Amino acid sequence: MILHVCEARYVRDYVVWLRFNDDTEGEVDLQYELYGEVFEPLRDITEFRRLRFDPELHTIAWPNSADFAPEFLHERLAVSV
Repeated sequence: MILHVCEARYVRDYVVWLRFNDDTEGEVDLQYELYGEVFEPLRDITEFRRLRFDPELHTIAWPNSADFAPEFLHERLAVSV
């Protein structure tokens, strides 16, 4: 199965809630993943909060073209029970 993010929302700080097409859902803390040229601007919480679900990419993305692969996000998921 190819993983896709189906829904996403900002929670707090650098934490995002995600739901995937395999019916898993939970929170991912991306605070320590914001390194490199495209992600460093997202250390500004105002910029980070601009995240959106991108239906074409099937993941979360930001206006500066930063995005994370759904598989990467799924691996870091703190699953809700």
